[in-house]
Amino acid sequence: MSSTQTEVQTTAEAKLGPSSSASIRARSPQPPESFLVDQGSEPIQLAELGHRNSHGSKSQVDVAKNSATPSVASFFEQTSKSTRWKANLQFFTLCWTLFLAGWNDGTTGPLLPRIQSVYHVGYAVVSLIFVFNCIGFVSAAAANVYLTDRFGFGKVMVLGSMAQVIGYAIASPAPPFPVLVLAYAINGFGLALQDAGANGYVASYKHGAVTKMGVLHAVYGVGALTAPLVATQFSHMPRWSFHFLTSLGIALSNVILLTAVFRLKTQDECLAQIGQLPQETSSTNEDNKYRQIFRMKEVHLLAVFILIYVGVEVTLGGWIVTYVIKERGGGTSSGYVSSGFFGGLTLGRVALLWVNKKIGERRVIFIYVVLAIALELVVWLVPSLIGGAVAVSFVGLLLGPIYPIVMNHSARILPPWLLTGSIGWIAGFGQAGSAFLPFLTGAIASSKGIGSLQPLVVSMMGFMLFLWFMVPNSARRVD
Repeated sequence: MSSTQTEVQTTAEAKLGPSSSASIRARSPQPPESFLVDQGSEPIQLAELGHRNSHGSKSQVDVAKNSATPSVASFFEQTSKSTRWKANLQFFTLCWTLFLAGWNDGTTGPLLPRIQSVYHVGYAVVSLIFVFNCIGFVSAAAANVYLTDRFGFGKVMVLGSMAQVIGYAIASPAPPFPVLVLAYAINGFGLALQDAGANGYVASYKHGAVTKMGVLHAVYGVGALTAPLVATQFSHMPRWSFHFLTSLGIALSNVILLTAVFRLKTQDECLAQIGQLPQETSSTNEDNKYRQIFRMKEVHLLAVFILIYVGVEVTLGGWIVTYVIKERGGGTSSGYVSSGFFGGLTLGRVALLWVNKKIGERRVIFIYVVLAIALELVVWLVPSLIGGAVAVSFVGLLLGPIYPIVMNHSARILPPWLLTGSIGWIAGFGQAGSAFLPFLTGAIASSKGIGSLQPLVVSMMGFMLFLWFMVPNSARRVD
């Protein structure tokens, strides 16, 4: 067969579906099977193109591209560009979801004093916001594994994003306090579903998961940093609740992006679009899968650790504004202290990546938590408004890397076929900490004063050290 005929047949095969091109496959040269896997009618690349292996030599795909006919080389190049574009678009969409999660967590703190004033409620009653938020989080954590297995990753993400739209729509006209609390519960349910899905998806990446997890949660920090800047302005306006209209606009864009990019598909289908094979699976049935997840002490230790961590993070970002006003004589601009905390959180998740790698992700958490405790003692014991604000920003810097490190560690010690369900439970249950500890702070403050914030935060950080010591450093066999 002439080279011209070979080129025509190869090009035709790339354009035709599996059934239409079967006869062409039988007669014409093919790219090696290790390069591609058929997903419907679209060939998906399994290896990153144009990269070198760990020994510095060219990959098999590079060799194939260099030795192939021009049409085959062009096919590989086009597939590589398409795959990279889809991967980047998917990751950007998940980052936007985490931006909204950060925005949500950074909103409450600056609005708390205004909510207390408008509804004439004390610390304990206003903390019901956090209680019902917690109910939403725990409900999502319990339902996430079932919903994801039943309906798939894409549908669950869109369901969660629509719940947030409903929550913000209810809160925006400043409804009666019980209705506002209900809006927080609905919002919490939707946020927890998306948080679990996004973390599980990025943790499943075969390449670059550590860096991408850091970036993903840095974007969360950007949202948490931005929200207080806007919420502080709205807190002084007559229509203070219109801040939730801003949140509603972001939530609507999130629904559109999740629907358009993931198209209600399962996680394996979405990963296949970016050239990644399905995860390792187990022959056990679904019921046994759930039993395996909930019998693993590693899962529960990590879930409780994340619950305490997120609780400390949101408690500081939320109640620090009230603390500064009441205990340090801060003025109307005290909401910006919360922005300083979340700004440090954002910076830490990117700027300290090299420190995490140099020291080791497991060991570095002990260092970060000990230094954060020392800085919290400064905030507690040194009666300085400026000094306390600076110390809180550095606490955020040190706490920032911890969440993505824990997610990466989960991916290392948990079985691949249980990873998505396990991380869904860890992230969903852990998110309840953003409601439980702030509520506990409000309940204690109602009788002891807001000065109780700092001893509570310091004690919870000490508990984090104990929990992290208990988390194993290596994977355990699951029978």
